[in-house]
Amino acid sequence: MGIEVRPATSFEDVKTMVGPKRPDANVCWCLSYRIPSKQNQALRGTERGELVKQLVAQDPPPGVLAYDGGEVVGWAAVHPRADTSFAGNRKIPHVDGADVWSIWCIRVRPGYRGKGISHQLLAGAVDMARTYGAPAVEGYPVDNGGRKMDLTMAYVGTRKLFEDAGFTKAADTNSVLNGFPRVLMRLELQPH
Repeated sequence: MGIEVRPATSFEDVKTMVGPKRPDANVCWCLSYRIPSKQNQALRGTERGELVKQLVAQDPPPGVLAYDGGEVVGWAAVHPRADTSFAGNRKIPHVDGADVWSIWCIRVRPGYRGKGISHQLLAGAVDMARTYGAPAVEGYPVDNGGRKMDLTMAYVGTRKLFEDAGFTKAADTNSVLNGFPRVLMRLELQPH
Protein backbone atom coordinates (compact mmCIF):
# COMPACT_ATOMS: atom_id res chain seq x y z
CA MET A 1 0.00 0.00 0.00
CA GLY A 2 1.56 3.27 -1.07
CA ILE A 3 0.63 5.87 1.52
CA GLU A 4 1.61 9.43 0.75
CA VAL A 5 1.65 12.12 3.45
CA ARG A 6 1.51 15.77 2.48
CA PRO A 7 0.61 19.16 4.00
CA ALA A 8 -3.11 19.65 4.66
CA THR A 9 -4.00 22.20 2.00
CA SER A 10 -7.33 20.65 0.97
CA PHE A 11 -10.23 21.82 3.13
CA GLU A 12 -12.49 19.05 1.79
CA ASP A 13 -9.98 16.38 2.83
CA VAL A 14 -9.46 17.92 6.28
CA LYS A 15 -13.26 18.04 6.63
CA THR A 16 -13.45 14.32 5.73
CA MET A 17 -11.00 13.53 8.53
CA VAL A 18 -12.05 15.88 11.36
CA GLY A 19 -15.34 17.51 10.33
CA PRO A 20 -18.83 16.45 11.41
CA LYS A 21 -21.30 14.45 9.35
CA ARG A 22 -23.73 17.38 9.73
CA PRO A 23 -22.18 20.80 9.03
CA ASP A 24 -23.93 22.44 12.00
CA ALA A 25 -22.79 19.83 14.54
CA ASN A 26 -20.46 20.98 17.31
CA VAL A 27 -17.46 18.73 16.87
CA CYS A 28 -13.84 19.50 17.65
CA TRP A 29 -12.60 20.00 14.04
CA CYS A 30 -9.19 19.56 15.69
CA LEU A 31 -9.44 23.12 17.02
CA SER A 32 -9.54 22.51 20.78
CA TYR A 33 -5.74 22.72 21.16
CA ARG A 34 -5.07 24.89 18.11
CA ILE A 35 -6.90 28.02 19.30
CA PRO A 36 -7.35 29.71 22.68
CA SER A 37 -9.95 27.91 24.79
CA LYS A 38 -12.27 30.95 25.05
CA GLN A 39 -12.39 31.15 21.25
CA ASN A 40 -12.81 27.37 21.02
CA GLN A 41 -15.81 27.46 23.37
CA ALA A 42 -17.37 30.43 21.58
CA LEU A 43 -17.28 28.90 18.09
CA ARG A 44 -20.48 27.08 17.22
CA GLY A 45 -21.58 24.81 14.40
CA THR A 46 -20.52 25.98 10.96
CA GLU A 47 -18.23 28.70 12.41
CA ARG A 48 -15.76 25.95 13.31
CA GLY A 49 -15.51 24.71 9.74
CA GLU A 50 -15.15 28.28 8.48
CA LEU A 51 -12.14 28.82 10.76
CA VAL A 52 -10.56 25.55 9.60
CA LYS A 53 -11.06 26.68 6.00
CA GLN A 54 -9.02 29.81 6.85
CA LEU A 55 -6.31 27.77 8.64
CA VAL A 56 -5.95 25.41 5.67
CA ALA A 57 -5.26 28.43 3.44
CA GLN A 58 -2.47 29.66 5.76
CA ASP A 59 1.23 28.91 5.55
CA PRO A 60 1.97 26.66 7.34
CA PRO A 61 -1.29 24.69 7.00
CA PRO A 62 -2.70 23.16 10.22
CA GLY A 63 -1.35 19.66 9.72
CA VAL A 64 -0.72 16.82 7.29
CA LEU A 65 -2.99 14.36 5.50
CA ALA A 66 -2.30 10.76 4.46
CA TYR A 67 -3.54 9.50 1.11
CA ASP A 68 -3.98 5.98 -0.21
CA GLY A 69 -4.11 6.67 -3.93
CA GLY A 70 -6.56 9.55 -4.20
CA GLU A 71 -8.39 8.67 -0.98
CA VAL A 72 -7.69 10.64 2.22
CA VAL A 73 -7.12 8.13 5.05
CA GLY A 74 -5.42 10.03 7.87
CA TRP A 75 -4.76 13.35 9.58
CA ALA A 76 -2.13 14.70 11.97
CA ALA A 77 -2.20 18.16 13.54
CA VAL A 78 1.19 19.90 13.77
CA HIS A 79 1.95 23.55 14.46
CA PRO A 80 4.34 25.80 16.40
CA ARG A 81 3.53 25.31 20.10
CA ALA A 82 3.55 29.09 20.66
CA ASP A 83 0.42 29.38 18.47
CA THR A 84 -1.51 26.61 20.25
CA SER A 85 -3.20 26.30 23.63
CA PHE A 86 -0.19 24.18 24.74
CA ALA A 87 1.71 27.48 24.98
CA GLY A 88 -0.12 28.25 28.22
CA ASN A 89 -1.18 24.76 29.28
CA ARG A 90 -0.29 24.38 32.97
CA LYS A 91 -0.44 20.59 32.90
CA ILE A 92 2.11 20.18 30.11
CA PRO A 93 5.50 21.70 30.96
CA HIS A 94 7.92 23.61 28.75
CA VAL A 95 11.21 21.73 28.56
CA ASP A 96 13.13 24.83 27.48
CA GLY A 97 12.67 28.06 25.55
CA ALA A 98 13.08 26.55 22.08
CA ASP A 99 10.38 27.43 19.54
CA VAL A 100 9.20 23.81 19.33
CA TRP A 101 6.33 22.49 17.25
CA SER A 102 3.57 20.33 18.74
CA ILE A 103 1.84 17.26 17.28
CA TRP A 104 -1.38 16.69 19.17
CA CYS A 105 -3.83 14.72 17.07
CA ILE A 106 -3.35 11.66 14.85
CA ARG A 107 -6.41 10.10 13.23
CA VAL A 108 -6.76 7.23 10.81
CA ARG A 109 -10.06 6.45 9.10
CA PRO A 110 -11.90 3.29 10.11
CA GLY A 111 -11.07 0.50 7.69
CA TYR A 112 -7.48 1.75 7.39
CA ARG A 113 -6.40 1.25 11.01
CA GLY A 114 -3.75 -1.28 11.96
CA LYS A 115 -1.78 -0.71 8.75
CA GLY A 116 0.92 1.58 10.14
CA ILE A 117 -0.63 4.78 8.79
CA SER A 118 -0.29 6.56 12.14
CA HIS A 119 3.49 5.95 11.95
CA GLN A 120 3.55 7.52 8.47
CA LEU A 121 1.42 10.47 9.64
CA LEU A 122 3.79 11.11 12.54
CA ALA A 123 6.80 10.97 10.21
CA GLY A 124 5.04 13.34 7.79
CA ALA A 125 4.23 15.79 10.61
CA VAL A 126 7.88 15.75 11.71
CA ASP A 127 8.99 16.35 8.10
CA MET A 128 6.65 19.33 7.79
CA ALA A 129 7.95 20.87 11.04
CA ARG A 130 11.54 20.29 9.84
CA THR A 131 10.74 21.97 6.49
CA TYR A 132 9.59 25.07 8.39
CA GLY A 133 12.78 25.14 10.49
CA ALA A 134 11.43 23.79 13.79
CA PRO A 135 14.31 23.09 16.21
CA ALA A 136 12.36 20.25 17.83
CA VAL A 137 8.95 18.57 17.77
CA GLU A 138 6.89 17.50 20.77
CA GLY A 139 3.98 15.16 21.27
CA TYR A 140 1.93 14.54 24.40
CA PRO A 141 0.82 10.91 24.07
CA VAL A 142 -0.47 8.56 26.73
CA ASP A 143 1.89 6.13 28.41
CA ASN A 144 -0.50 3.18 28.28
CA GLY A 145 2.12 0.45 28.63
CA GLY A 146 0.57 -1.45 25.74
CA ARG A 147 -2.83 -1.68 27.44
CA LYS A 148 -6.05 -1.18 25.48
CA MET A 149 -7.46 2.30 25.45
CA ASP A 150 -10.68 3.93 24.33
CA LEU A 151 -10.35 4.66 20.60
CA THR A 152 -11.94 8.08 21.02
CA MET A 153 -9.03 9.00 23.29
CA ALA A 154 -6.35 7.41 21.10
CA TYR A 155 -5.97 10.53 18.96
CA VAL A 156 -3.10 11.78 21.17
CA GLY A 157 -1.04 8.73 20.24
CA THR A 158 0.89 6.37 22.49
CA ARG A 159 4.36 6.64 23.95
CA LYS A 160 5.41 3.64 21.85
CA LEU A 161 4.23 5.29 18.60
CA PHE A 162 6.43 8.31 19.36
CA GLU A 163 9.37 6.16 20.55
CA ASP A 164 9.20 4.19 17.30
CA ALA A 165 9.61 7.53 15.46
CA GLY A 166 12.76 8.40 17.42
CA PHE A 167 11.17 10.63 20.08
CA THR A 168 12.40 10.35 23.66
CA LYS A 169 10.59 11.15 26.88
CA ALA A 170 11.57 14.68 27.91
CA ALA A 171 9.20 15.23 30.83
CA ASP A 172 6.24 13.94 32.80
CA THR A 173 3.03 15.97 32.60
CA ASN A 174 0.16 16.50 35.01
CA SER A 175 -2.27 15.52 32.29
CA VAL A 176 -4.19 12.23 32.37
CA LEU A 177 -6.36 10.90 29.56
CA ASN A 178 -8.61 7.85 29.79
CA GLY A 179 -6.86 6.88 33.05
CA PHE A 180 -3.38 6.94 31.50
CA PRO A 181 -0.69 9.54 32.22
CA ARG A 182 0.42 11.68 29.29
CA VAL A 183 4.15 12.14 28.76
CA LEU A 184 6.02 14.82 26.87
CA MET A 185 7.89 13.15 24.02
CA ARG A 186 10.42 15.16 22.08
CA LEU A 187 12.50 14.85 18.94
CA GLU A 188 15.36 17.29 18.35
CA LEU A 189 15.55 18.30 14.70
CA GLN A 190 18.49 20.69 14.78
CA PRO A 191 20.80 22.14 17.42
CA HIS A 192 19.49 25.28 19.10
